[in-house]
Amino acid sequence: MNNNSLQMLITMCIYILIVIGIGAYFAKRSNKNSENFFIGGRSLGPWVAAMSAEASDMSGWLLMGLPGVAYWCGLADAFWTALGLAVGTYFNWLIVSKRLRKYSYVAGNAITVPDFFSNRFKEKKKIIMTIASLFILIFFSVYAGSCFVTCGKLFNSMFGFDYKAMMLVGALFVITYTFLGGFLAESVSDFMQAILMIFALVVVLFVGTTAAGGIDTVMANIKEIPGFTQFFGLAQPTLENGVQAISEAGAPMFEPVAADYGFLSVVSMMAWGLGYFGMPQVLLRFIAIRKADELKRSRRIATIWCVISLAAAVAIGMIGRSLYPTALLTKADAESIFVLMSQTLLHPLFAGVIMAGILAATISSSDSYLLIAASAISKNLYQGVIKKDATDKQVMTVSRITLLAVALIGIIIALDENSVIFGIVSFAWAGFGATFGPLMLFSLFWKRINRAGAIAGMLSGGLTVFIWKLVLNPLGGVFAIYELLPAFIVSCIFIVVVSLLTKEPSAEIQEEFELAKTVEC
Repeated sequence: MNNNSLQMLITMCIYILIVIGIGAYFAKRSNKNSENFFIGGRSLGPWVAAMSAEASDMSGWLLMGLPGVAYWCGLADAFWTALGLAVGTYFNWLIVSKRLRKYSYVAGNAITVPDFFSNRFKEKKKIIMTIASLFILIFFSVYAGSCFVTCGKLFNSMFGFDYKAMMLVGALFVITYTFLGGFLAESVSDFMQAILMIFALVVVLFVGTTAAGGIDTVMANIKEIPGFTQFFGLAQPTLENGVQAISEAGAPMFEPVAADYGFLSVVSMMAWGLGYFGMPQVLLRFIAIRKADELKRSRRIATIWCVISLAAAVAIGMIGRSLYPTALLTKADAESIFVLMSQTLLHPLFAGVIMAGILAATISSSDSYLLIAASAISKNLYQGVIKKDATDKQVMTVSRITLLAVALIGIIIALDENSVIFGIVSFAWAGFGATFGPLMLFSLFWKRINRAGAIAGMLSGGLTVFIWKLVLNPLGGVFAIYELLPAFIVSCIFIVVVSLLTKEPSAEIQEEFELAKTVEC
C-alpha cells in the first residue's frame, strides 16, 4: 500500500471511530426500552428527521449505482430515474408524512409500519402484521446485500483488498454499530452522513468538471457518443464477452445507433418515485418526528437535499465518461467511477473524507434496514403473534438475533463481486413500493378500505414484483418495463375491488379514520 492509499485509509478509519462513538453515546438511552430502540421515543427534530430519511433512503446507490448508470449508457436512464425519485420525495413528505404521524399515534401509538397497518384495521388475528413483517424480512435482506456489495467494491477498488474480506468487515461493522445504538444513534449519525454525502457529491462534481476542461469540453466529448446525451435515446456500449470493446485508436466503442427510449421507458423509470410511499426506512421517520407540525420544514430540507444530490450524481457519471472513457469497461465496474474520480483528482486526505461519504451512505442505509427488519420480526411477529406476553427484554433479544439473521442473508447475497448495485436496489425498491405503497395511501386517505382489501393489496403487489421480474421481464417488449409500475397498479386494483366486494369497515375504524385528520400530536 502506497502513502496516498494509507492516508485515505487512516481518514476513513477515523470516520468509522466517530460513528462508533455516536452509537456508544446513545447506547444507554436506546436500550432503555423497545420504543426508544426502534423509533427513539418519537423525539426527532425536523432537520434530523429529513436528513436521516434521505441518507438511509439513498445509500451507496446514490454515490456508486446512479453515477455508474450515467457513465455506462448516458443520460436517459439516470435522468428519468432521478426525476422520479425527486418528485416522489416531495409528494411523500407533502401528502403522507403528516397524516401518518397523526394516524400512527391514534392507531394504538404504532411504532412500526406493520404495527400501524395491523392497528389501523383492528386486527385480532394478526394476518396483515405477519405478511408485512415477512415482506420486510425478504426485501431488507436484499437491501442489506446491496450495502455489503458497496463496502466490498469500495475497499477493493481503492486499496486492492480482497472483495469478500472487505464485504465481511463492512457487514460486521454495521452489525456492531446497530447493536449498540438503535434508532437514535442511527438517525443522528445519518444526519451527519447526509451532510457528508452531499458535500462529497458537490466537491467531486466541481473538481471533475474543472479537470475535464469545463462544461463545454465535457459536452463536446460525450456528444460524440450516439445517444449518450439524449433524453429519449440510450447509448449502447459495444460488448465482447460482457466487456466494452476498444477501437484501434484507443476509444471506447458504442453501437452507431442509440437504443429506442420511448414513452414507456420514461414512465418506467419515473415509476421509481412511487416506491417512496412504501419505504419503511422513510415512513418510520414520519412516525418518529417530535411534532407533526415540524414536518413542513422537514419536507423542504429533504427535497432540496434530494434534488442537489441526484443531479450531482448523474452529472458525475457523465463527466467521468469524458475524463476516463476507457477506465471502466464492464457494467459492474462502471459503478466505481465516483471512487476513481475521487482518488485521482483529490489530495489523499481529502479523498479519504470523500470516500467516507460512500461508507457513510452505506452505513446509514444498512443500519436502517437491519433495525427495521429486527423490529418487524421481534415486535410484530414475536410479541404480536407468537408470544403476546413477551417482555421488553425478550423482544430486544429477538431483535438482535434477527439483526444477525438478516445480515447473514445479506452477506450471502453479496458474495458475488460482479453484482450490480443498481440492479439489486431496484428489485428491493420495487418490492417495498408495490407491497406497502398502495396500502399506505389507501389506508391514510380512503375510509372504505378494509382488512380483506389490505391483505389482497399486499400479496398481489409483492407477488407481482417477483413474477414480473423473474418470468415476464425476460420476454422483453412491453414486459421490459420496471416491475414497480405494473405491480403498484395491480395492488391498487386488488385493494379497491376486494374492499368493495367485502364488508365495509366497522364504525370504530371509521371514527378513528376521522379522528386522525384532526388530532394534534
